[in-house]
Amino acid sequence: MLKNILRRVSKILPDNIFVRLQYKYLTKKKLNIKNPVDFNEKLQWLKLYDRNPAYTIMVDKYEVRKYIKEMIGEEYLIPLLGVWKTFEEIDFNRLPDQFVLKCTHDSNSIILCKDKSKFDVAKARQKLNRNLKKNFYWYGREWPYRNVQPRIICEKYMVDESGTELKDYKVLCFNGIPKLIQVDTGRFSDHKRNVYTTDWQYANVRITLPNADASSVSKPKKIDEMLSCARILAKNIPHVRVDFYSINDRIYFGEITFFHGAGYEKFLPESYNRLLGSWIELPTNIN
Repeated sequence: MLKNILRRVSKILPDNIFVRLQYKYLTKKKLNIKNPVDFNEKLQWLKLYDRNPAYTIMVDKYEVRKYIKEMIGEEYLIPLLGVWKTFEEIDFNRLPDQFVLKCTHDSNSIILCKDKSKFDVAKARQKLNRNLKKNFYWYGREWPYRNVQPRIICEKYMVDESGTELKDYKVLCFNGIPKLIQVDTGRFSDHKRNVYTTDWQYANVRITLPNADASSVSKPKKIDEMLSCARILAKNIPHVRVDFYSINDRIYFGEITFFHGAGYEKFLPESYNRLLGSWIELPTNIN
């Protein structure tokens, strides 16, 4: 019932009301916004009160490239093959046999093309055009997305040492300091997730998804470089997740996320929700 109500009135409710209701629906707990303690609670607080306009640039998958070039260097960027306002502008004849399409303003519109001769253009058009019409902000009130210009970008198709995928190395930073590395594998097949400390000790925690075999996830050869880049990008931010890929002994930037799982991740054991929350020092100078 609450889900149906939220769907009908999502664009009418102010952020603080919507966030409380959605938190209750998804976590089955009351949101303590006045004195947040858990990780998920503090992310809801940051949604409402930490509204640095620079965050909008940092979540825009096209504009962030300029930011990355300035902050850590262009060599960390996956090569860009094109950017368009509409799907109809894409000239597929000029694209290579393999490529990746994604929208700039959301987090679930990735389309992989491994063989252009078998690429379903109509299916891609339907998905991307549908996503271009959506404002990702309304779904979880992650406000940095509200003013991102919807566009489509195309990046070079790349795989890591597996030869079949890219592992996501998601560095969770707290008040500018990298604390944990979440590794997502099999994102488009059998999605699993492990968590490691920054010195690559396996953390016995499950965050929403099943764990992979710990021995199946290799430590990035340039983990120190990855953590150094994350530290630069996370400077002066209460909490941010900086994603990277490790490809042929090189580190590439993935994306920046301010609200991990929109602040609704499920932790097993739940004590990790409290632990990560203790690492976030909420700002006191918010207007």
